[in-house]
Amino acid sequence: MITIIGSINLDLIATVGRLPAPGETVPGDDFSTAPGGKGANQALAARRAGAKVRMVGAVGSDAFAEEALALLEEGQVDLSCVRRSHAATGTALILVGSDGENMIAVIPGGNGTVLPGDVAAADIRAGDYILFQHEIPIDTVRSALAAAREKRAVSLLNTAPFRTDAADLLAEADYVIANETEFDLYAGELGLSGGDRKARMQDFAARTGRTVVVTLGADGVVAAAPDTFLAVAGLDIVPVDTVGAGDTFCGYLAAGIEAGLDLEQALRRAAVAGSIACLKPGAQPSIPLAAEVDAALG
Repeated sequence: MITIIGSINLDLIATVGRLPAPGETVPGDDFSTAPGGKGANQALAARRAGAKVRMVGAVGSDAFAEEALALLEEGQVDLSCVRRSHAATGTALILVGSDGENMIAVIPGGNGTVLPGDVAAADIRAGDYILFQHEIPIDTVRSALAAAREKRAVSLLNTAPFRTDAADLLAEADYVIANETEFDLYAGELGLSGGDRKARMQDFAARTGRTVVVTLGADGVVAAAPDTFLAVAGLDIVPVDTVGAGDTFCGYLAAGIEAGLDLEQALRRAAVAGSIACLKPGAQPSIPLAAEVDAALG
């Protein structure tokens, strides 16, 4: 069982020829809505990877809530721990340029009401795998990490978005997943040693005994554990939309680890899944099924 404790959003997506500079208005090409939120995206990715998945979070009692949950329901993610909040359903305002790059503004809404009590209600047990992100209150993430340690569950912390007040949490997770920008910022906050990113990753792994995974976009992914350093490539693609690629990676990585794959195999499968997710627009609609990923892996 993989339990995702995190955000649930409805994404409002506009495509533009190029992303605007500050203060600039640019014409758009298209507009759509799609379920999103880093927690929900990762839950759907883990489910499509083949895992049994439970989502812990909150949505509002508004018109956006049903659409935000639609693909999770269709994918048979367990939503029994998703609570209706007094706040509005979380939203993300997304601009996508013709080169696939994006700009995102997130309004937390109900995600800001996910509290330690929601973690307690999830009844985490030994042998569970717990995946969290930073789009819910940090005190809730802190509580979830403590519960995972107490119950002897395996914890995976996706450090997005970067938050200075979350730096101390990285050493509490069994697996830390960051993109290159986030890791470099956290390395500064934590005072990690080394002349380059690889050395700082190895310093983190040596200090904490944990595994740190850093995604590098088109350049694949690298990982440092106390006894090894790995570099894994994704697919050589021309991206259509990079929204959700990182969440796809996280969900697939959690599913691979939970299924018993070794770290290198789990990283490779997750990297390929993240690459495929860049070939379609939208966060959740672009998440590939396990059969697509396995076919690409050969």
